[in-house]
Amino acid sequence: MRTLIHKWNKVSLVQRILLGIIVGIALALSIPNATGISIFGSLFVSALKAVAPVLVLLIVMSAISKHKKGQQTNMKSILALYGLSTFLAGLIAVIASFMFPVSLSLVTGASDLTPPEGIVEVLKTLLFQVVDNPVNALMNANYIGILTWAILLGIVLRNAKDSTKDMLDNFSDAVSQIVKWVISLAPLGIMGLVFDSITANGLSSLLDYGKLLFVLIGCMLFMALVVNPLIVYLNIRRNPYPLVFHCLKQSGITAFFTRSSAANIPVNMRLCEEMDLDADTYSVSIPLGATINMAGAAVTISVLTLAAVHTVGTEVDFGMALMLSILSAVAAAGASGVAGGSLLLIPLACSLFGISNDVAIQVVGVGFIIGVLQDSFETSLNSSSDLLFTATAEYAKKRKEGKDFVIKI
Repeated sequence: MRTLIHKWNKVSLVQRILLGIIVGIALALSIPNATGISIFGSLFVSALKAVAPVLVLLIVMSAISKHKKGQQTNMKSILALYGLSTFLAGLIAVIASFMFPVSLSLVTGASDLTPPEGIVEVLKTLLFQVVDNPVNALMNANYIGILTWAILLGIVLRNAKDSTKDMLDNFSDAVSQIVKWVISLAPLGIMGLVFDSITANGLSSLLDYGKLLFVLIGCMLFMALVVNPLIVYLNIRRNPYPLVFHCLKQSGITAFFTRSSAANIPVNMRLCEEMDLDADTYSVSIPLGATINMAGAAVTISVLTLAAVHTVGTEVDFGMALMLSILSAVAAAGASGVAGGSLLLIPLACSLFGISNDVAIQVVGVGFIIGVLQDSFETSLNSSSDLLFTATAEYAKKRKEGKDFVIKI
């Protein structure tokens, strides 16, 4: 048995995950009533969500406490890349929605949802997340609050004794090892998630929304395969596709099935370590990206909002379309990093065009119907971009400094 496990661990994680996908599909088609299989997926996602807040707190505290004065990070560049990508995603979604206008058959069933009333409420919520109680932030996976406390404690602990810093480092390494154990169970978890997705939703229920899915997924693929590579090329002046495909394969696949940017934080942290990226940077940029780098969410908000606009027959001029691009980018930064987090921001964008909340909530209901695919592609784009832009900023810095660099993939 030990030899078998050793051989299994020698197979690359991506290949093991692909095997889990195949087995999950086969089980869903052959024994769809075996509901116990789906528990593997629930346990895997729960384990990732459980370990991620502790990992972020400890690894950020440890990295900042050991940070030496004068040592530069790439956070400004990464934030600029996050913002540019999210805005362009909203703009492309708006253009695509005018090229391929979609009207909806509105549904009910989402009347119990309470979307934010305006962009001020979204920003207010973000500010209150910053000053959240640290224990409450950990319990509720509030990564803005966790990052704030980790950064402040890390700064204060820069003056602590080396023994204290070493203890923090040991705890950080210990939690990182637990993360590796959890991620090694990804094939079983993905198998359960695939089984649950197919047996619970199926694909036939999505046929009525084919055109809407075409626009949504088309925009996200355009961002992942055209816009993001262009951004990377302009920064590193090298063929971007090896790095882009590496991020999509290693990070995007797990994010596709977990459908949670927050749950994918440990995966991206491990990948940054394997790529030899600067720990002082990625320990902050990855959890922060899971909160604010939301190109996929910007696409969802823009496309579904304009679908509502086309359904009610409202005329939209260029100025309003540009405003929607900006609003969707800002609102996307306030979307929670969990499954379906962007959908509740659609009524906020709909209010820009005077669309009633009753209609907007029905559009949210449509979003939940197609969420089995829409949210998977959205999370895959969001989370893989966190890794992509963190790596891009580091390689761009080395290029500007005239240093030779190797993209380790």
